[in-house]
Amino acid sequence: MKIKLASVSIDDYDKAIKFYTEMMGFVLKRDIDLGNGARWITVVSPDEPNGTELVLEPNANYPAMKTLKESLMKDGIPFTAFEVNNIQKEYERMKKLGVEFTMEPTNMGQSSVAILNDTCGNLIQIYQITE
Repeated sequence: MKIKLASVSIDDYDKAIKFYTEMMGFVLKRDIDLGNGARWITVVSPDEPNGTELVLEPNANYPAMKTLKESLMKDGIPFTAFEVNNIQKEYERMKKLGVEFTMEPTNMGQSSVAILNDTCGNLIQIYQITE
């Protein structure tokens, strides 16, 4: 069994593509028109173009997802997390691009973490393992 898809809830296709490619640095892998305004959009790490795909899932308006996202934002809990090689470098790069962080890189013992707002209604954690 392999994990090939993961998803993040979004509220707008184009805004999400812009954020996840231009700000986060992922690469657009698929943008398939499904008709009636629906699309299947995935992004991947440029380091692993055939690795796990992140689905930009337009389900932010479903009542259950809306409640979940609002609760996570209110409580400051990230929706998901992505590993980086150098958290300070990524933090500084994204800050220059205008990304809003709710937590600067913070040493948590065996890892350092930072939390950012993805502009799509989610907090996202980036982390670096510090062995």
